[in-house]
This record gives sequence, structure tokens and C-alpha cells, in this order.
Amino acid sequence: MKMCIESGVDLNDGVQKMIDAMVEDYADWTSKTAVPEERVSDRIAEFADKFEVIDNRKYIKVVTDKSVTAFVMKEDDKKFLKGDILKPAGWNAPARNAARGNVLKGNYPVNWTGPLYL
Repeated sequence: MKMCIESGVDLNDGVQKMIDAMVEDYADWTSKTAVPEERVSDRIAEFADKFEVIDNRKYIKVVTDKSVTAFVMKEDDKKFLKGDILKPAGWNAPARNAARGNVLKGNYPVNWTGPLYL
């Protein structure tokens, strides 16, 4: 588990810091596996290159390897604040039970698979 301590200056910066923390956690995890040392940096680079950020009307969708990793609120609504991180309920919608952190405030836990469940 990695703590994404840094807060973002804006949504795009915050999302990038979340992705960077996920890549860093993947690097830590990969270095502890049976992957040959000469292949570790290649695997980390491959993992980092698979991220895609999709800007939708209400959310920023973070996708990696054709799977939704997280949704980030673009604006405040009745339940969540701008920057809140939501786990996916499916490809097109987040689970709206609780925020997993906020990219504008920082200090939330992530691992290489995404923001941690509650």
C-alpha cells in the first residue's frame, strides 16, 4: 500500500499524482516478485504506459489495461466534493457509496490496483 500524500493543484495534477503513486506501488511490488531484475524496469514502464485518463461530463475516468481503476468528481454534487475518488461500479458509473480520498487534498491510500476500498 502506498499513501498518496501530495495534494493536486488542480484535478489533472491530482489525478496524475494518484497515477504516479500507483506506479510507484507497482514498482515496489514488482521488485519483490520473481521477475528477473533486468525485466523489472521494462514491466514498470509497460504498466505506466497503460494508463488512460478520460474526461467525461461529471467524472474523470482513470483506465488501465482496459479496466476502470477510478472515477474522480469534476464538480461538487449533493454527496461528493470536487476531486473525490470513487471506485467503479462498472465501465460507465462509479460506486457512489463513499469517497476513497480526494486528489485535491491528498493523504489517501492507494496501491497499484487503484484506490483502496473502505
